[in-house]
Amino acid sequence: MAESFGSDPELYDRARPTYPDALIEAVVAKGPGPAVLDVGCGTGILARQLDAAGCQVLGVEVDERMAAHARTTGVEVEVSAFESWDPRGRTYDALVAGMTWHWIDPVAGAAKAAEVLRPGGTFAVFWYVLQPPSDLGEAFAAVNRDVLPDHPAASRAAASPLGAYEHFLDRTAESLGTAFTAVERPTFPWSRTYTRDEWLDQLRTSGMAKPLADAGKLDAVLERTGAAIDAYGGAFTLDSTAVALFATRT
Repeated sequence: MAESFGSDPELYDRARPTYPDALIEAVVAKGPGPAVLDVGCGTGILARQLDAAGCQVLGVEVDERMAAHARTTGVEVEVSAFESWDPRGRTYDALVAGMTWHWIDPVAGAAKAAEVLRPGGTFAVFWYVLQPPSDLGEAFAAVNRDVLPDHPAASRAAASPLGAYEHFLDRTAESLGTAFTAVERPTFPWSRTYTRDEWLDQLRTSGMAKPLADAGKLDAVLERTGAAIDAYGGAFTLDSTAVALFATRT
C-alpha cells in the first residue's frame, strides 16, 4: 500500500494538506543545523515547507513516480526504501517523516535514523489527524460501514480518529531504544475549510482509496460522501490536530 499513492502524484500533491506552521517552526528550532533528511518525502509537500523555512532538505522516497514529481518542484530526492537506503557516510541535523513513519519497519527504521543523525540531531515524525465536525464525521463513518463493512478501517469512529494515531506514536517511542533521549509528544492544532470536491480529492489519495478501489466500491463511497457534504451545505471546516514525536540523538 505504501507504493500505491504514486498512481496520480499531481492529485496527491494538490489534495494533501500542508503541515501547521507551528510544527515546521518547532522542527527548525530543535534541529542543531539546517541539513534535513525527509523520509518518505512523497511529492515534496513537507520538504518544500522546510526549504522555505531555511533548511537544506534531501528526500528519500520509495516510489519513483512520487519522487519524479517532487523533483519538478525543486526537491532533491533519492529513490529507495529507507531501511535499505545507502547514506554513503552522510549525516543530518534532523530526520523528519510526515505521514510516513508507519510504513517503516520500526526496528530497522530506528537503527537507520540513529546512523544518519548527528549527535544532538532531531528525530521528528508526525501525522495529521483529520477530524471533521462530529455529525459529518459520523455520516462519513456510516458510509464506510455500509459500503465496506468487513474492512477494519471502516469501523473506526471517523469523528474521533486520534486513538489510531496514538498507536503509531507509542510504537515509535518504544522502538527508539537508547540511541535517543528527550522524547516529546507535542500536538499542533490546524484548520482548513474543504469544499465537497476538495474533500473527495483528498479521499482519493487516502490509504483507504486502494482497498476501496480493489473492492470495486470507491465510486460508491465518493458518491455517498459527496452527498453527505452536500447535505451539510457543500463545505465544512476541518478543525484538526497534528501529532508528533520528537527525540534527540544521543
